[in-house]
Parts: sequence; structure tokens; C-alpha cells
Amino acid sequence: MSKYILHVDVNSAFLSWTAVKELEDNPEAVDLRTIPSGIAGDANSRHGILTALSIPAKKCGIHTAENLGSALKKCPELVLRSADFRVYKAFSDQFINILKEFSPKVMQVSIDEAYVDITNSKALFENLGEAYSKYEFPINAAYYIKDTIKDRLKFTVNVGVSVNRILAKMASDFVKPDKVHTLFPSEIEEKMWKLDIGKLYGCGRQTADKLKLLGVNTIGQAAKMDEKLLKQILGEKQGEYIYNSANGIGSDKVVATERDPKSYSNEITLSFDITRENYDQFALKIISDISEEVAYRLRNDNATCNTVGVVVKTNNFKRKSKQISFDNPTNITKVISSHAKELMNELMLGENGVFKTSTGVRLIGVVCSGLNKNQERQLSIFDTLEDDFKKNASNKSLNSNKDNSKSIDYNYDSEKLEKLDAMLDLSRKKFGKGAIKRAGSLEILKRKDRKDYDGE
Repeated sequence: MSKYILHVDVNSAFLSWTAVKELEDNPEAVDLRTIPSGIAGDANSRHGILTALSIPAKKCGIHTAENLGSALKKCPELVLRSADFRVYKAFSDQFINILKEFSPKVMQVSIDEAYVDITNSKALFENLGEAYSKYEFPINAAYYIKDTIKDRLKFTVNVGVSVNRILAKMASDFVKPDKVHTLFPSEIEEKMWKLDIGKLYGCGRQTADKLKLLGVNTIGQAAKMDEKLLKQILGEKQGEYIYNSANGIGSDKVVATERDPKSYSNEITLSFDITRENYDQFALKIISDISEEVAYRLRNDNATCNTVGVVVKTNNFKRKSKQISFDNPTNITKVISSHAKELMNELMLGENGVFKTSTGVRLIGVVCSGLNKNQERQLSIFDTLEDDFKKNASNKSLNSNKDNSKSIDYNYDSEKLEKLDAMLDLSRKKFGKGAIKRAGSLEILKRKDRKDYDGE
């Protein structure tokens, strides 16, 4: 029995989510999606690159990853907004939660896209009304999910429908926005084989260039090549992948990601590459927001960690990581975030950093391990804060050892930070994420010593 797999992809996610948030805050605001507009790391500086664009902006000839200076020459009236990953994460969570209403098998693969296995969900999509009666399952399900997201969350998605992940992904990338497309095995030759080889998901620019030098310009031409020859040209793994994908062969497994009992982690796959050019604009802000999420989950489960790590995936699909361990367990957001930022700088910008061998990364993550569970450390926000301000911060330290051991020595008020986290956690539970935000310039943590090592 064939499975039915959907790939659901938010249209111009960062731009759409920014537009929806502005309209929520001010219903009289102009919808950014209806005018030439874009998202940049720091719109006020008028430097850097564009990471998302409205359709009117694209009609001006602007494209994502274009330099702002170039874009503004093409479209002087371009309206710019700065990136806000807290907003994006909040909308992403709502998006994924809706998908989970229709199937327990939801596999999120980036902040704005997920696979959904609806094979056993047919009963949910019966008697949907006249608007969907003209479609058979699973196409009626795809339209219903698309419309549900639009009605509830006020942004649009594309949905690809097929029997495996690669075909569903390819289908969702057809004409946009707010569309449903199918790509079943019987439709491969008509819909996919005529496309440029560079349009094949997972076929990077370098691979496409190699194939085009051999006269392989379309996906169909790659599908008809001898698999052994492809492996000789591209290498064993890449050659096999290109051959299988071009012929519509791929995995139909959609596995909901479960929490690793030995660690707490969060990863974000972005819709653009983090490069050396835009690193300062985006990378550390992303790390800060991911750290906030991981630390919140630690505290929510009364757990602490004594190892913090960062992980990236390069644009040539290699995972790189780095981590540090310390003797005093913590679940304080600022501690985790500060370590993660420093690790990220070393991993990307160090002497043997990622940017030495790769032009960019698409995935960034933070991992906390070395867990201590059931740690009743969190303080109530109703504890008076008055005493904190009377105490000398220099007497507050995670580690009071004076023997120059390898444990970390900090100079910050840990109790005050715990109370700050408690206040933000309570606000989050009562009013939702982002009700109160941290000051981005807050510098409480100061590293004095640590032990670190490279991850695998």
C-alpha cells in the first residue's frame, strides 16, 4: 500500500510572519506582502543581504541573498524590516501544531517546512463540505490543511502531495504561493523530468555544474544516465542520490522527532545561508533565541546541564560541532547563551573554522547535555527582589573554589538571573512567547576559565 506524504512549506516565511505580526499589532498597518518589501539582518544599517522578499519585490527583479545596495538601486521604494527570530519561532510553533492536528507523524525539517504522513488520516477528511468534495483523498486533505493554516494563522503555504518525501518536496516547489501540487510516480516524466537539473532537491550548484559540463541539463537526462557512471563522476553517495531522486525514488518514512533523553537541543534550518558576509547580522542572534528555547525546556523539566554545544550543517551537507563542559550544572539562559555564542565564534571564525573550508551554513543548533534531572533550583518570581539589589554581586558566583581547578568561575549574580528566568517563564506560560523580551545588550556573564573540546 502506498503512503501519502505531504510537504508543507510556508510561502516567504520571514516576510509573511513579519507582515502578520505587524497587522496583529496594528490592523491599520500596510500588509508588507502587498508592497515591495524585504527582510534583512539589520534593515536600519542599509547593509547586508536580503533573506526574504514579497512577490511585488521579486517582480522588481530583486532576489533573495542579493546585496541591499543592489536591491535598492532596482527598487528605491523597497520597504525593509529587520530579522526577528523570536517572532519566526513563535509562528513556526503554531504552524507545526496545526499539522499535528491531522497526523501524529509530522517531521519538521526547517523552521518553515515539514513532512506529514496522512496515510492513516483519511477519516479526518471526510464530509468536509462542498468546497472540498471535488477532490479525492489525499488531495482534499492537502487543500483543507492549506486553507486551515491560512484561516487561522493568516499566512499561506504550498503543499506538495506524493508517495515519498523527495516527490512531495519537489511538488511543493512548483508554482507559488498558496497552491497544492501533486507529483505522483505517474507524473514524474511530465512534471519533473523537463526541469533544469539544478531544480532537483539536493543537487547543489557544484553538482549541477559538473553534470551540465557533460550535457546533462535536465532532471530527465540525469534519470536516464547509467548509475555507475553517475557514481564515478559525483562520488558513490552523491551519484546514487542524484540517480534515485531523478527517478523519484526516495524514503517514505516520516518520523516525528522525539526528545533525546540524554540531551535537550534545538536546531533551525534557515531559508538562506549564513555566510561570512552576514554572520554578524544573524548568527549570534539565532544562537541567542535557540538557547532561550533550550534553557526554558530544561527549567520546565527541572533539569540542569553541565555541557553546552553548538552544531552547524554546511552548505555541502557536513555537520560540524563544538562543545564545552563545566563542573557546575546550570539551566540559566544567559549562561547557556553566552557559552553557545562563544563556541559559535570559535567554530565558524577560529583558526580552523568552518568558513575556512565552506562558504556558508544552513542549519544552526544548540545542544545541552550532561543532565541532572529533578533539580529544584527555579525560584518563584514572587520572592522579593529587594534583597538582590542590596547584595554585593561580587559575592555571587557559581563556583567559589579558589584552587584553580578546571571548573568554571563566573562573575555574575546567579540568583538574580534565576529570578529573571522565572519571571520570563511565567510570562511565557500565561501570555505566550515574546510577551516580555530580554535586553539584547545585557552582559552579565564573564568567562574566566573553562575546559573545551571539539565534538565529532
